[in-house]
Amino acid sequence: MAARSRRSSGSGLRTRLEDAAAYALDEKGTTVISSGSGSTSLTRREQQVAELVAEGLTNGVIAGKLVISERTVQGHVEHIHSELGFTSRTQIAAWVIEQRQGEPPY
Repeated sequence: MAARSRRSSGSGLRTRLEDAAAYALDEKGTTVISSGSGSTSLTRREQQVAELVAEGLTNGVIAGKLVISERTVQGHVEHIHSELGFTSRTQIAAWVIEQRQGEPPY
């Protein structure tokens, strides 16, 4: 039972460390972004990843620019696809361009 308790607290510690890392990397704050059919909630980090995808960068290059792992970038891209209902990076790029055009020109 003590071993089970240690495992539980270990995973709780891991979760807290992941939350702390996400907070430090400013991944927890969400940005509500208007899309054609309503609003979408992406984290600031996902928005950054979407912007870099729109520049045509690979996951590896994005990972280097943001100082995160390539697997983390992949996870962000997958969440962006899911959140926006997209299936390709081209759709993400087109969406980012559409968002930029909708911004006030100041």
